[in-house]
Order: sequence, then C-alpha cells, then structure tokens
Amino acid sequence: MGNLIYLDNAATTWPKPDKVHEYMTAFFKEFGVNPGRSGYDKAMQAEEVVHQCRTELIKLFGGGSPDHCTFSYNATDSLNQVIQGVLWDGGHAVTTTLEHNSVLRPLYHLEHERGNPVTYIPFNSQGFIDPDDIKNAIRDDTKLVIVNHGSNVIGTCQDIAAIGKICRDRGVFFAVDASQTAGVVPVKLKEMNIDAVCFTGHKSLFGPTGIGGICTDDHVKIKSTRWGGTGVRSAQKTHLEEYPFRLEAGTLNTMGIAGLVAGQEFIREQGGPKAIHHKEMALLKRLWEGIKDVEGITIYHAEDLENHIPVLSVNVDGFESMNVGMVLDCDFDIATRTGLHCAPLVHEQMGTLPIGGTVRFSVGPFNTEEHIDRAIEGLKAAVEMGHLANHHPTKKGYQSAK
Repeated sequence: MGNLIYLDNAATTWPKPDKVHEYMTAFFKEFGVNPGRSGYDKAMQAEEVVHQCRTELIKLFGGGSPDHCTFSYNATDSLNQVIQGVLWDGGHAVTTTLEHNSVLRPLYHLEHERGNPVTYIPFNSQGFIDPDDIKNAIRDDTKLVIVNHGSNVIGTCQDIAAIGKICRDRGVFFAVDASQTAGVVPVKLKEMNIDAVCFTGHKSLFGPTGIGGICTDDHVKIKSTRWGGTGVRSAQKTHLEEYPFRLEAGTLNTMGIAGLVAGQEFIREQGGPKAIHHKEMALLKRLWEGIKDVEGITIYHAEDLENHIPVLSVNVDGFESMNVGMVLDCDFDIATRTGLHCAPLVHEQMGTLPIGGTVRFSVGPFNTEEHIDRAIEGLKAAVEMGHLANHHPTKKGYQSAK
C-alpha cells in the first residue's frame, strides 16, 4: 500500500473496511458449505446469512419480499439477465449515451444479431438526461427503458423517479443500473416506480469483487435465461419459476454475500448512505474548487455539484489523459482512472475520444483532505509541464521527475 493516494473508487472501493475482511474469513472458516442444499446445521446457518443479506438489500432498495433480491457475479451479469430476459421475445429498448458497456454491449448484440431496435438518448450540456426525451422515445413496441443512475465518467445522477413514473404510466419495464449509486444515493424500487435495480457489491456496498445482484419489485417477472441446479425440486425438468430461484442457478458466491453483509454493517456504522455521500462530496467539492479556475484544466459537465456522485473527469491542455495519469502516479503516488471508462458514448458526445478520454477522480470514504490537496498539486504540476512542453515542442513524451 505504501503512501498511495487511491482516487479510483468508482472502479472499486479500496481499501475495504477491516470488518469485511474479518467477517468473510470467519464466515468461510465456520460456515463455508453450500447453503440451501442440505438440512444439517452449518448449511442452514449459511443459508441464514444469505437470507439476511437479501433482507438488508431489499430494504436498502425500498422493495418488498427478500426473495426478490437475487445474486449474480456483478452488475454486468445482472444487467445481462435483465436485458436479455425482458427482450427475450423482441421489442424496442430505450437507453442513454451515459451508459457503461455492461448495458451498451448486450443491447448492441441484441440489435445486430436479433433485430431488437434501440434508441439512445443524449445528455444535455450539464450532463443530465431530460425525462421528456425518454417519454418521447417510447413507442408502442417499447419493452424496456434502462438508465444509468450515476455516471461513472461525469458523476451526474439522473432523475430516476421522474423516468420511473413515465415508464409506469406507459406500462414499460424500467431498469436502473445502480453500480455507482448503491450504498451512497437512494434508489427506491416502489417509491421511484423501478421494476429492477442492478447492483454490484464491490463499489459503495463495500463488498468484494465477484458478487452483485438484482432487486425487483414484487410484481416483476423477468424471464430466466440460465438454468441449472437450485437445490429445490430436483426432479423437475424445467428451471423453477419462483424467486429467488428464477434468476439464480448453481451454487451462490456465499463468501461474497458474507462480505456484503459486513459491508452493510459498515455503512450503518458510518451513519448510512447519506452520511457517506455527504463526506465524499465535501472532498470532491474541495477538489473541484481547487482546480475549476486553473487555466489549462478542463472539467467536464460539473458547473456545480448538485445531483452528483463523488466522480470528476478532467483533462490537462497539451496532454492525452494517459499521460496526466502517469504524472499523478509516478510523481505524486496518486491512483486515478484514465481512458474511456468502458463508456465510449459519453466520450464520443464530449469529444474526448481523440485524446484518449479523461482523467477520472473518484472519492471514497477513506480519502482525506490531504489526499485531495495532493491531487490539486499534481494537476497543477501537470499544467506546468504542459506549458513547458509548448515552449519546447521538440520534447516528446513524459519522464518522471523521480
């Protein structure tokens, strides 16, 4: 770990809370058996932890029955299940240019291999989707609207409640990618008229990688697109229709689920999602205020930080994003994410494809004001390097000062 300043929490939160490591280790030592497959005590106790996690997550997402929280590998896996299940028999989909490839690629394959038409709604100059644009894009054959709640590139949070009402009024399935918001910004199934929330465990839910899931409202039926063992009614030839088995096949990642239980406890100890979000946004504001008036730095779609998650994308004049990342890493021990962030349509719309995307800063609960001040210092140093390079055009590339 050393003196690394980690500002790549949108990729995965790190470090994890100590209690997550400790609980996962203790759980696996004591109850590392297959839950729900046998009637002996340890199997039943493992299943109790799984049910506890379902109960806590469905409460977090404002749903009903814990059985309607199902587990997967990650958000990409969950989004694939929802997209393919809802569009199994065809139909039109509406999405946005803010989406991650976990939405874009499944829709692309369905569009080009099975003929499912897709409409992509662009974001406005502030980085937001106008709900009326969603409304106007819905057609008679529209079966799915799927929207990224919080952008992993520019950090804007969409008006999910307004979009949900439109979809409910039109009878269209509404799915939300909550990869960046689950655990920090409220996402409520019933309150916001959401049919399915897809989440990953390794970001702001503070679990490990390899665990994610889908929480659905009680009325929702998503066609199962994978089939196999459930430990229940094994003689039945078809996969079970009831939740949670409907969207789960095979042995669950019980270690990951245990990590999510501990992650939820950590969130509660910190005062809940709102308290964590408030702290992280205060640090992001410190970064934003420290660079917003610096000539040579471009900040994307952040004229203010209202309706934002703690994510900020920038570029430095005269550099490709990768080279700025090298300056921050090699000279300042700061970890950021450079590139396209698996969200190419965002960069296409912003015009940042030719310079390799942006430099993304994403704040987590273990960051400090000192970390932010160091990041400001690093960006200003990169600006100065850009000025020097402009005066010495024969000098190519970047060499660390170390």
